Amino acid sequence: MEYGFTTAAYVVASVLFILSLGGLSGQESAKRAIWYGIVGMALAVLATLFGPGAGNWLLSVVMIAIGGAIGWVVAKRVQMTEMPQLVAAMHSLVGLAAVFVGFNAQIELGRVMRARAEGVVQEFTGFAAILAHKTPAEIAMLKIEVFLGIFIGAVTFTGSVVAFGKLAGRVDGKPKKLPGGHMLNAGALALSVLLGILYCTGVGPAILWLILITLLAFFIGYHLIMGIGGADMPVVVSMLNSYSGWAAAMIGFTLSNDLLIVTGALVGSSGAILSYIMCKAMNRNFVSVILGGFGGETGPAAEIEGEQVAIDADGVATALNEADSVIIVPGYGMAVAQAQQAVSELVRKLRAAGKEVRFAIHPVAGRLPGHMNVLLAEAKVPYDIVLEMDEINDDFPNTDVVIIIGSNDIVNPAAQDDPNSPIAGMPVLEVWKAKQVFVSKRGQGTGYSGIENPLFFKENTRMFYGDAKDSVNKLLPMVD
Repeated sequence: MEYGFTTAAYVVASVLFILSLGGLSGQESAKRAIWYGIVGMALAVLATLFGPGAGNWLLSVVMIAIGGAIGWVVAKRVQMTEMPQLVAAMHSLVGLAAVFVGFNAQIELGRVMRARAEGVVQEFTGFAAILAHKTPAEIAMLKIEVFLGIFIGAVTFTGSVVAFGKLAGRVDGKPKKLPGGHMLNAGALALSVLLGILYCTGVGPAILWLILITLLAFFIGYHLIMGIGGADMPVVVSMLNSYSGWAAAMIGFTLSNDLLIVTGALVGSSGAILSYIMCKAMNRNFVSVILGGFGGETGPAAEIEGEQVAIDADGVATALNEADSVIIVPGYGMAVAQAQQAVSELVRKLRAAGKEVRFAIHPVAGRLPGHMNVLLAEAKVPYDIVLEMDEINDDFPNTDVVIIIGSNDIVNPAAQDDPNSPIAGMPVLEVWKAKQVFVSKRGQGTGYSGIENPLFFKENTRMFYGDAKDSVNKLLPMVD
């Protein structure tokens, strides 16, 4: 009976998770999709707590309550601008959980194997009871699962911690590698595989091999992400999301939990697909992303001619009032300034005046895929005027005014004009083709990638300096 209930609950939860992922692909269905995920996860937790082999219910309930309380507090405190680093932090916890589950599985397996070797008949409970009924072939497969779970989990943990540090500005965003570069990663990987073979074949002390594998994987995760430049962090976060999914799937195999296998595979595959899509959007090689082999040093950048010319709110307002078509390009600077509400109000006034107003969203705008879409939806911007890069890029030559709010790298013409640029070949929004371009930014600093933007020096570009929210609020009374 228990098995039947658990299996049925897992099937329903799996369907809800799939519906949730499918719904998140569209802005209109995203809210409903979130509820599918919530209900699916609640059902999965209940089915696991009351399923076969479960125990320690009081401790489980207490731990769930503590985790839920921490999650509630974190969710209340974290701003939208901090969501990317929060996601990276969550990935690290999944990876660490995989490591702990792997070690626990080995400890329990050791107990069972010692009892078998000594001929002791013992009534095991919990996970050990499941292990006690496994055949030698199944135990050999379990060891492979434990090795993969610990290795992938450890790489995910330290990689996510470094990604969190770079996104939060606590770690230098420039790519850094130790002497030896990728050979160190390759050597650590080869040694991990060798130790994994020793562990899986039962040669030598199993726990020692797992500890060494964990330390090597910690190093690989750290060194991989440290070697990636800040401009590529959105892809890195997506890839770490995939890693965390595969780590969860390995946990599922280890615990013989079908739902965890399905959920981990969904997260792992969807994260990998998203990473591939983002790599295409940034002209990056997918394999290089996985190996941490991009974002490194390039040749000397091209010389930039001209000067940055500033403009005040009156000048920008005059151009907007005279324009028939306006495109707004939001970026991380808009998120930091929390200017989305002011931007939404500006859009409302411009549309009320009969002007065509649209948003251009680059696939990696902000620090996370979809970051800008969420902010604009939060500010009640109509979905139908928020367009992706491929949908709007050809319209810039026929646009009167482009307003860039806190974007830098995604509107940098050096991606097309300078083969030595760190973002060379990356598809960008071709805003410089518009009649007038206004750039709202705090000062003359470089973007997240740390490179200068020739757009700011073009004749049709004017710099609208100041806090994005304050700048847009100054425009509101002046726009008819």
